[in-house]
Parts: sequence; structure tokens; C-alpha cells
Amino acid sequence: MRTRDIPNLLTAARILLVVPVIWALHLQRFDVALVLFFVAGVTDGLDGFLAKHFGWTSHLGELLDPIADKLLLVSCYLMLAWLGLLPVWLVVLVLLRDLIIVGGATLYHFRVEKLQASPTHVSKLNTLLQILLVLLVITSQALGWDAQALLSALIYAVSVTVLWSGTDYVITWSRRAREARRQ
Repeated sequence: MRTRDIPNLLTAARILLVVPVIWALHLQRFDVALVLFFVAGVTDGLDGFLAKHFGWTSHLGELLDPIADKLLLVSCYLMLAWLGLLPVWLVVLVLLRDLIIVGGATLYHFRVEKLQASPTHVSKLNTLLQILLVLLVITSQALGWDAQALLSALIYAVSVTVLWSGTDYVITWSRRAREARRQ
């Protein structure tokens, strides 16, 4: 193992943390889930910092990092919906957006040109709001807070940014595909 492999090891650890986080949620041990979710967040920030600051980037890391993030977030959304803590329609909306983006990216990559994608500002906002929603649900359950008004507002904000970012990706990448085909 080399020092430059540390970011990938942290990403792998985040992937491995998905199972205990989901298991803790399933058992309704929200305190444990909160700690594990926090640890996953720290590993995400640390691997990103190390990769950028020291130049310890790799193709594997570029692939695994967003997979680890999505795996944790989508798994939490599914389990929180299963527990009745998030509306099913929101989870369906989040999943549909992700499937449309992945499907579109795959088509673009194989039918147009090699994909060099990066998240848009609205997509980053959507991811932030999705994370905050998971954190708020888990924290309110762990601490017994009545956060229904804030949860409702955040659910609304997530749904708006899911639709906005999904539409933005479809329009932007459809336009790029047309331009690439013309050239």
C-alpha cells in the first residue's frame, strides 16, 4: 500500500459503512446510525481533501467516490421510507432522477463521445439538501425532537431541487449531444 492509496481506502471504508448504517436504522438505533453517518461524512471529506491537496487522485477514486456517496444516500432514503420517516413519493423521485442521469450519461458516453461529467451547482445543492434531510430525520429520531415543520420544508426543498437538477441535466446534456453530433 502506498500513501496515495489512502483516499481510495477511505472511500472503500465508506462503502463498507453502508451496511452498519442501514442495519442501525433498521433496528431504529438512530443514535448509532447518526454516529456512523457522521463517520462516513468525515471519511468523504477527508478522502476528498487528501486527493485534492496532495494530488492523490486516481481513476478508481473518481469512479468509487460518487458510487460510495450515492450508495449511502440512496440506502438511507430507502430505509427511512421503509420506516415511514420519509415519504415514498420523495424516494421514488430521487431514484428516478438518479436513474435518468445514469441512463443519460451511459447513452452519451457510448453513443456520442467519452463523458467528462462534473456535477452542476444545482446538483451539488440537491445533494447537500438530501444529506441534510437524512441528517435531520436521523437526528430528530435520535434526540426525540419534534422537527416536523423543518422536515416538511426540507422535503419540499429536496423535491424542488431533484426536479430542477434532473431537468437541468437532461437539457444540458441533450444540448451537448446535439452540438457534438453536428461537429
